[in-house]
Amino acid sequence: MNDFEYHTADYPTTDLGKIQIADEVIQIIAGLAAGEITGVTDMSGSFAGGITESLLGRKNLSKGVKVTFGDEGKSCTIDLAIVLDFGVNIPQTCVQIQEHVKQTVEGMTGLEVIAVNVHVSAVAFQSDKAKDGKDNVDVITVERKNH
Repeated sequence: MNDFEYHTADYPTTDLGKIQIADEVIQIIAGLAAGEITGVTDMSGSFAGGITESLLGRKNLSKGVKVTFGDEGKSCTIDLAIVLDFGVNIPQTCVQIQEHVKQTVEGMTGLEVIAVNVHVSAVAFQSDKAKDGKDNVDVITVERKNH
């Protein structure tokens, strides 16, 4: 249990013990909720996270999600870095993501979600059918330049 930094929200302590939710669990909930919205292709993570996924052979379900907790541990702000399908209405899709992530995290954890900030980091489009009959997905990313 020491592998995770645990965040303790204001959950009641009972005779049975204390309830704690790992930060990564909230990240996973938010990432999975975002992925349920039509038009979301993937979550966008760091280069190191992509290498870790490749080496371990398992998907990082918290990729592209950052959770920042409020002062008293009763609230949080969620930042999502996402890849959207080419052709979707970006503002409309992002609002759907915000609403669904907020509702899901609040419903599962009891935390108040103050904000869900959505950062569209790339657009993916379906290319022609590959020779093996499977769809190819090309991702166009935008590099941010610091001024």
